[in-house]
Amino acid sequence: MSFLPHYVHIVNPKLKHIYLSFDEEGNLVIKSPKVSQKQIEQLLLKKASWINSARQKLKEKKGKGLDFSQACELYFLGQAHALTLMPYEKKRTKLTFDGDCFCLYYSVYDEKVFQKKIDSFYKEEAQNYLPSHVDKWSQTMGLSYQHITFRKTKRQWGSCSSRNKLSFNTMMMKLPLDVIQYIIIHEIAHIKHKHHQKTFWKLVENYLPSYKQTVQTLKAFST
Repeated sequence: MSFLPHYVHIVNPKLKHIYLSFDEEGNLVIKSPKVSQKQIEQLLLKKASWINSARQKLKEKKGKGLDFSQACELYFLGQAHALTLMPYEKKRTKLTFDGDCFCLYYSVYDEKVFQKKIDSFYKEEAQNYLPSHVDKWSQTMGLSYQHITFRKTKRQWGSCSSRNKLSFNTMMMKLPLDVIQYIIIHEIAHIKHKHHQKTFWKLVENYLPSYKQTVQTLKAFST
């Protein structure tokens, strides 16, 4: 069927369900137990809307630089917003956001400077937004952390050290609110469980019963 998307199918007899995700190159990956081709095709048709939406989100992966020579969008709290480049008489570069559109004013066209301004925007928003939410969930879950740091990373959305120091990727601010909430709960849960075994996931599920669906949404943004 020519209208079905291209995909990579990985068969794992240990799996009980069919899972859809994307690899680092943006290819659709299907992992499943042994199933018929018809079942795969039916699933692809059923999930067509999600697949198209996820592909669009992959254009704004958390650590990916922008192509400023083309029309650009920046994600903020799960929503895509147009980015406009505007020549500027003052000898500096600044990024503004009015809640609807981003505007990058510049006197000298320098893509490295543009990216730094965008990274700074996300870092400032993360520093302003995340601490109160981390505090709220820390209190709700009855688990205390040492302190929080923020930085842009390529492979992790967050981490919890052996001494319960939390670190969050500033690119989290691109994500929908429910996904941000999941990452926070995930890292706080590591204060009690320094692993990803059943007891860890049970703790996450206690506070976010729909976390499995949220993880699938997160994958669309992940590198």
